[in-house]
Amino acid sequence: MFTSTFTFAPGAYDAEFHALDGRIADMARAIPGYLGEEAWENAATGLVSNVYYWDSMEALQQLMQHADHREAKARQASWLKGYQVVIAQVVRSYGDGGIPHPLRKASAD
Repeated sequence: MFTSTFTFAPGAYDAEFHALDGRIADMARAIPGYLGEEAWENAATGLVSNVYYWDSMEALQQLMQHADHREAKARQASWLKGYQVVIAQVVRSYGDGGIPHPLRKASAD
């Protein structure tokens, strides 16, 4: 399993941003191998992180290679004040079952 974490400093959003963001989110969720997502905001810094979970690198690459995703990457400076992406392989995932998590069903520990 893999994660793609997109951390960004929000900027000024317009109708084009919202339309493109919605298309990318819908497309990502429709990719076979998409496991789920989480979003976090750091109140102290104002940064936002979106974490997407994938069952394979091939599934993640489908998102990265999609035309809408490439357009958003090319135009990000119009809407964001900066960003960082981290791609990571999940070595282990576990919990007590007390909270829902995208990897809860994907991991058996």
